[in-house]
Amino acid sequence: MAHPAQIKIPATYIRGGTSKGVFFRLQDLPEACQQPGEARDELFMRVIGSPDPYTAHIDGMGGATSSTSKCVILSKSSVPDHDVDYLYGQVSIDKPFVDWSGNCGNLSTAAGAFAIHAGLVDPARIPQNGTCVVRIWQANIQKTIIAHVPVTNGQVQETGDFELDGVTFPAAEIVLEFMDPSDDGDEGGSMFPTGNLVDDLDVPGVGTFKATMITAGIPTVFVNAADIGYTGTELREQINTDPAALKRFEAIRVAGALRMGLIKTPEEAATRQHTPKIAFVAPATTYTASSGKTIEAGDVDLLARALSMGKLHHAMMGTCAVAIGTAAAIPGTLVNLAAGGGAREAVRFGHPSGTLRVGAQAKQVDGQWTVTKAIMSRSARIIMEGWVRVPGDTF
Repeated sequence: MAHPAQIKIPATYIRGGTSKGVFFRLQDLPEACQQPGEARDELFMRVIGSPDPYTAHIDGMGGATSSTSKCVILSKSSVPDHDVDYLYGQVSIDKPFVDWSGNCGNLSTAAGAFAIHAGLVDPARIPQNGTCVVRIWQANIQKTIIAHVPVTNGQVQETGDFELDGVTFPAAEIVLEFMDPSDDGDEGGSMFPTGNLVDDLDVPGVGTFKATMITAGIPTVFVNAADIGYTGTELREQINTDPAALKRFEAIRVAGALRMGLIKTPEEAATRQHTPKIAFVAPATTYTASSGKTIEAGDVDLLARALSMGKLHHAMMGTCAVAIGTAAAIPGTLVNLAAGGGAREAVRFGHPSGTLRVGAQAKQVDGQWTVTKAIMSRSARIIMEGWVRVPGDTF
């Protein structure tokens, strides 16, 4: 039996924030994959190395974590006053599907840098030296993200002194603005789908918990660490090696998704692993980060831990950081109360790898909370560029 040769596709492997992904220009994809659908999903799964029953991604570009099983497509923007359209696929590690339901905030950083690298930004808008403002249309969630990308000698400046907890080496700082990050939805523009800042969330077989369910950055269900038997100082291994805990978190996530109207039946959650996120918060306390560094209680406003694709994240998803910053800015949410309550425009929270500061501007209009933008700093760096190869019968 003759086997088809491999095909090669132009691709760039980039770290953005605390994530990594394989980036493509839409025009470089095989014709069958230039439209959404099965062919594109099959390609991305094969590029990453999924589905992998060994959960190791040995035969692909993935790194067998939610932070490293990602693909991105960029193209010149179809939306006025934007430079690029950015489409993000979260590839399941052990199941055969790609989740297109949300954004990756960390890779939004890389999307801004790659837009310039890939020649998708009008050269007239790129300074010889300074900052290039890249206007990104986030196609998954129909939102605007503005990336302030440093430029030296007409090229993206990638090296620098900016340190990001969860990333080993320093790099150049990229400031991201997530514009109007809350979901306007059909419920009168509220970013709180249930209409409440705090709900009693009944989780079958687990219990009833106070929960803040918010759609800002990404739909997120927040619960208090203490209510589920945690302190908020936990690191990855403490949660991810406990199957019963992971099952309990998934039950809470599914109950939240149902209450938020994101799914109609619990079974739907299996094909919507990327959203909503489940996170737990606690008041500031001193703890040791995964690097061994001590995080002092006085250096943070609160502690936050979040799960992505069924596992505790090693740092914090960028989109979930937007949700944390937004919820912290609104008096009365569980996140705001964990941070000490009151009005605030920025918080620094402790996560498993260290700390992160995120700002959000929230205001009440006609009794409804709205947020105009959330801001945070990340960095991005190209790790490898060239072609990625997949067998010719992949799609």
